[in-house]
This record gives sequence, C-alpha cells and structure tokens, in this order.
Amino acid sequence: MSQRNPVGRFTDSISLSGLFEGENRKPAIILLLTPFILTTWKYFGVGSFYLGNLASSFVLTRNPEQSAELYTFFSALLLFGILPLFIIRFVFKEKLSSYGLQLGDWRFGLKVFLVLAPIFALASFLSRNDPAFVVEYPLFKGAGASSTTFLGHAIAYLFYYIGWEVYFRGFMQYGLRQSMGDWNAILVQTAVSCILHIGKPAGEIYGAIIGGLVWGIIAFRARSIVFVVLLHWLLGVVLDYSICYLR
Repeated sequence: MSQRNPVGRFTDSISLSGLFEGENRKPAIILLLTPFILTTWKYFGVGSFYLGNLASSFVLTRNPEQSAELYTFFSALLLFGILPLFIIRFVFKEKLSSYGLQLGDWRFGLKVFLVLAPIFALASFLSRNDPAFVVEYPLFKGAGASSTTFLGHAIAYLFYYIGWEVYFRGFMQYGLRQSMGDWNAILVQTAVSCILHIGKPAGEIYGAIIGGLVWGIIAFRARSIVFVVLLHWLLGVVLDYSICYLR
C-alpha cells in the first residue's frame, strides 16, 4: 500500500490559496492582525514611549507623568477599541451587537456584576501592600493628589478598559467563535491577553488567566461585554484607590 508523501501534505496545508476566502477570511484577519496591533501598542502606545519620544512636542497636560498615563489609556482605546470596531463594521460588514456591544441579557449581567464586584474589590484591596503592585500602580503616581485628580484618573481608566474588552472579549472571542467554537475562542483570547501582561506583577499575570476565562464566559452568557468592562474597570480602580488612600 502506498503512503502519501508527508511533505506534500504539509505543502498543501500551508497553501495561501483561500486563506482570505469564505469561512477562513474572518479568523485569518483576526489572528494576523492581533500580533501587529498588540506589538504596536506595546512598543509605541505606552507611557514610556510617550515620555521618551513625544513629551517635548506633544503635551497633553502640564504633568508629563499624567500625560504618559493618558497617552497609554487612549492609545489602547484607539488600537484595541476603535480600530477593531472599524474592521467589524466596514471589513466584516457585521453588526457591532454581534460582538457583544449591546446590553444583551442585562438581568443576568447585573446579577453577575453584583456577585463578583465585592469579590474583585476585595482582591484588589488585599493587593494594596504588595510591593510589586505598589511599584506598578497607579500608572500616574500622582493620581491620589486630590479627589478631583483621582476622579479624572478613574474616568480616563474606563476608556482603557473599554478598548481592552472590545478587543479580547469582543473582537477576538466573538470573532473566532464560529470557526473555533465557544471554548476555544475563550481559550485563545485568554492566552493572548495573558501574554500581554508579561512584565506585570506575577499575581496579576496568573489573575489574568482566571479573569480571561471568567470574563469570557460572562461575555458569551450575557451576550454582552458591558458587564465585563465594568468588572475589569472596578478591579483596576479599587486597586489604585487602595494604594493611594488605604495603605
């Protein structure tokens, strides 16, 4: 009995023919864009790039450190949020609601929020004295200078989390659902979002794995990323508040 040449099978499997056609088109675009978008943000969308290259000519506020934080937040909104929404609407030609940008099952989402919010707030509070978290957060160390400053910090932080959740639980997870299935879509976005946390405190990286799974399930079950955005934002704001005022 003759056997097929394994090299031939490999050559066939990596053919570019049809990569961007039919059912392959959407997952191919998502998975090819992801490393480009995330790498661009990691190198050019963070505060260290702003301080090293743009602060002298591109002034956001009088405080360079505060400007660096705002630059980080809004570059995330642009690359993770607005760009994917543009792709969904004008490249995929699909409704934004199909990617969780709706209230969905708001009754379920609200119940989950009320149950998990105290748990996440407590986890953030307990991290307030961890040296690794204190060094890392808040991104703008002067966020606690006044109640007004912290309020502005918290509001700006929300835009960061909107971008983050639109990308991972929306664009990636919902976008890969049809081709990969529910669980694989959740696992892929969890893996990628966890990798983007490298360099953060170890506790945060391991927490990102749990969070990716939990928030992924919520996003699908609630048919919405709204409640995931609020939970993620709460986690970050409570941590910053606890470090600024409760240590």
